[in-house]
Amino acid sequence: MLEIFFSPCPRGLEATLASELNVLGAQEVRVADGGVHFVGVPSFGYLVNLHSRIASRVLWRVAIGGYHSEQDIFDEVYALPWNDWFPVSRTIRVNVTAIKCPLKSLDFITLRIKDAVCDKFRALIGERPSVDTHAPDIRIHAFLEASRMTLYIDTSGDALFKRGTRQYTNIAPLRENLAAGILLLTGWLPGVPLLDPMCGSGTFLIEAALMSLNIAPGIGRNFAFEKFKTFDNVAWREMRNQAYAAQKKVSPLPIFGSDLYGEELKAARLNLENAGLLDAVSLNQANVLEISAPRDHGVLVANLPYGERMGDLLELEDFYPKLGDALKRKFGGWNAYLLTSDLRMPKFIRLSVSRRTPLFNGAIECRLFEYKMVVGGNRG
Repeated sequence: MLEIFFSPCPRGLEATLASELNVLGAQEVRVADGGVHFVGVPSFGYLVNLHSRIASRVLWRVAIGGYHSEQDIFDEVYALPWNDWFPVSRTIRVNVTAIKCPLKSLDFITLRIKDAVCDKFRALIGERPSVDTHAPDIRIHAFLEASRMTLYIDTSGDALFKRGTRQYTNIAPLRENLAAGILLLTGWLPGVPLLDPMCGSGTFLIEAALMSLNIAPGIGRNFAFEKFKTFDNVAWREMRNQAYAAQKKVSPLPIFGSDLYGEELKAARLNLENAGLLDAVSLNQANVLEISAPRDHGVLVANLPYGERMGDLLELEDFYPKLGDALKRKFGGWNAYLLTSDLRMPKFIRLSVSRRTPLFNGAIECRLFEYKMVVGGNRG
């Protein structure tokens, strides 16, 4: 039996996620705004949770239908066989999002969906599940359009960018799935030298090392689908065993990270150590304006500092041309990819941008700027 799934992802990475899902074996892959629809057997959802580097969640579609009122929504939710999917002992949370919904209150709709689930359990077994808005066992997602509701059960639990490896973060952390997506957008491949000269807590470095060593991003965590009544433990155990068998031994890789600040570098070191990847990555405390390229070619990727980290906007205006000079003088033969929410940056860095990709880090709108560093040929 085939099931229908939807995986949200950072906006701007939909096509990248679709490519990843095709490689994993998804059927009927279809890109939407903010995510990707796909089809697979029930256990295929396990596989995506385990291996996807780009998805934020894997949502299993359990209903789709029209509505005109809150009562229509209640009736449709109540009709579903909730007790077949998870036991009453599991805590629940309902999330509702909407586009052009004519009803007045999303909070009231959320309450009615919760009531419908609880009332159905009470009618069947005389008990109702408890609500936990902070750490629920089961997350129920409703998406309302003008006259149609789509209902999902979240198979992931915690968002998939929470790999379980990063415990120490800086003030402007980059989500792991966005970092992985950016690495794929750059065209970087394992074995190609990679440098993050402003590595912060090390997100790019960790994601690159996981890719290089073929370590599944979800191998070290648990998922909501393990709490379903329909959970196939045999299939899941086999998937995990195959993922462990495919991992490569940790060894030094041409992945380099540096940062001006010792506390940031300490966070990166602790996160790499927590992930078991410290021996794979070279770390060095250094100023991005003073370092030299560690190899004669490669990919440089950086999440440029926000104002909180570098001071006010005038300081950034002074920093950008110095960064452009450093890249031009010392990184000929490299491709540089700079992520920033400061859309003034290209004006000040004074290099010729070859590509700009809109992305979102959470709710923050950003651009990924590509600079192909040719000695003597990058003045904008």
